[in-house]
Amino acid sequence: MNKKVVYPAVVVIIVAVSLSFVYLNSTSNSALDAYIGMRVPQQQVAQLQGIALNTTLANKVGTGIVTPYPTPITGQNVTMVDGKPAVVYVGAEYCPYCAITRWGFIIALMRFGNFSSLHYMLSSATDKFASTPTFTFYNSSYYSSIISFLPAEIANRTGAPLQSLSQLQNAAAVKYDNGGGVPFIDFGNRSVQVGIPGSISPGFLDGNNWAQIISQIQDPNTTISQAVMGQANIFTAQICEIDNFTPASVCSQPYVRSIT
Repeated sequence: MNKKVVYPAVVVIIVAVSLSFVYLNSTSNSALDAYIGMRVPQQQVAQLQGIALNTTLANKVGTGIVTPYPTPITGQNVTMVDGKPAVVYVGAEYCPYCAITRWGFIIALMRFGNFSSLHYMLSSATDKFASTPTFTFYNSSYYSSIISFLPAEIANRTGAPLQSLSQLQNAAAVKYDNGGGVPFIDFGNRSVQVGIPGSISPGFLDGNNWAQIISQIQDPNTTISQAVMGQANIFTAQICEIDNFTPASVCSQPYVRSIT
């Protein structure tokens, strides 16, 4: 499931243009392509935030169909950045496994802070699970008083180098991701995930646009909700483990306690 990559040393800077949002009525590749790199409007960010804070939905789904969990790391201190536990993400825009991972990861992160900027993305048009609808952390903006989020998208949709890794990101990747697989997530040096669990697939999102995926996430009986919310809840539990179970409104929820 994991595609081996070489972490680049080159940073490519692009200018993102924000355009007004119109809900997609088509799931054809050409219709979805038009949204690549566009800023996600506040209306849809608010929908995702509402899902993130919907404790009834989260507790109904629990871990959903997602197994196994991230791999625990024992005997290590929590990595701190700016006085807060650090969550490191390394992905690539072309990667379909990163594409589905970002959905649950964004929902989890919204429980601890806020995105003021996200952009639409599709995975590679020529890779397996072509053109999976997702978002990109490139040019994203996130703030939390609880955690430090350190994302890097190392390649763009066509595989060209995009962002280089910081010293901390590179150290984590070298230590725990020596196969060079993406996506890679390090939760404060206390647990890591490389790739995606074998129980979920980017193919779950096939034939859907962003609005349709969001709609299905809100129904706990759909496969998409069981996969995306299941991952979001597992990621949330990992973050709670490194931030002293703060905030209690999130970390005291039954779905968190059942994982931790």
